[in-house]
Amino acid sequence: MHPSQTIRKAVIPAAGLGTRFLPTTKAVPKELLPLFDKPLVQYAAEEAAASGISEIILVISPGKESLLGYFQRDPALERFLEARGDIELLEQMRRTSDMVRVSHVVQEAPLGLGHAVLTAREAVGDEPFAVMLPDDVIRGPEPALSQMMKVQREHGGGVVAVEAVPPEQVSAYGVITPEPVAERVYRVLALVEKPPQDEAPSNLAIVGRYLLQPQIFDCLERTTPGAKGEIQITDGMSLMLEEEEVYAFQFLGVRHDGGTPLGLLKASLAVALEDPETRGAAAEMIEQLRPR
Repeated sequence: MHPSQTIRKAVIPAAGLGTRFLPTTKAVPKELLPLFDKPLVQYAAEEAAASGISEIILVISPGKESLLGYFQRDPALERFLEARGDIELLEQMRRTSDMVRVSHVVQEAPLGLGHAVLTAREAVGDEPFAVMLPDDVIRGPEPALSQMMKVQREHGGGVVAVEAVPPEQVSAYGVITPEPVAERVYRVLALVEKPPQDEAPSNLAIVGRYLLQPQIFDCLERTTPGAKGEIQITDGMSLMLEEEEVYAFQFLGVRHDGGTPLGLLKASLAVALEDPETRGAAAEMIEQLRPR
């Protein structure tokens, strides 16, 4: 058993421009787009809260302040719902505001995921923390982050979530060189960002959940930016491997990719089909839309 601290903070990078969803994202942050009946960022916040996280640090870009408003109490709206007797909706809204403490930092320019994480350095402090990408919505028997925390308590170091992807898709992900150490757990020997299919060390792709030790910040400081001036988190983690073990965990659950319009539509349908209250109506709609 390795000594490990409780993880209390989760960084949620939300500074991206959401270009795949333009023109909508000119006015609405991508993270507030609905996956079925809740915004993408709410799924991440609920998973964090259910995993014992007490503070979320949103990394936003200038102009995305409405993300902060989403988590704040709205007394006027609460009074309106109360007067109307809509107590269930009122309680749901209060739960969203009271789930976790939300703070924010501003990433002035889109310089990559590694840079977004580095922007949160002061807010995180000198303690281990989680990083959650809200595009990746993971549904399973237990929150993915909670599953990863068990791996971290057992093995120490850092932990990344991985998923086996078809070989033709590896070039879209960061990919690990794995060494199996336990069921669904691998020691990461190396990481490579978006390798060509014939050069990929495995088909285990890193997806949007990380548990990181605070040493990652020094590593990101030393990371050489790529061709577009971006700092990749995989490059920072490659430096961290020189001094710290990193493990990969093949989580139990299904990942939905809400990062594209079609992915968000598919995820919405999947969530609607999971819910006993909406399953029948959703299945009927899909059947009605099927080309004859």
